[in-house]
Amino acid sequence: MIVPPIGGLAETLGNVGANAATGQAGELPAAAAGEAPAQGGATGGTAGAAGLPDFGNALTDAISSLETTQQNASAAAQALATGTVTDPEAAVTTVEDAALAMQLAAQIRTKATEAAQTIFQTQV
Repeated sequence: MIVPPIGGLAETLGNVGANAATGQAGELPAAAAGEAPAQGGATGGTAGAAGLPDFGNALTDAISSLETTQQNASAAAQALATGTVTDPEAAVTTVEDAALAMQLAAQIRTKATEAAQTIFQTQV
């Protein structure tokens, strides 16, 4: 997979903002949550009590997906370095996908930090 589920998280965050502005409730896409959306808020799924997406669960799922991607890339790089890999192109692709996923996560973090700082600086 070229863009891991964290890309779905960015899309979900945009949808949550749009839904909040229009007063609509939405569910997380399965790709962003890493699982199918839950029907109830108390079942430990990705939906909150009001039917809105649970940001904490979506963020946790995205970070664990990023961690898995990084671990797979590390194993592929080690196999490539030791010469035990049968398909070097797949190993390089895995490492590159992990690098892109980390860059995307860093960009999302930076944008979220900038947004939070802007909100805190807003005078009421």
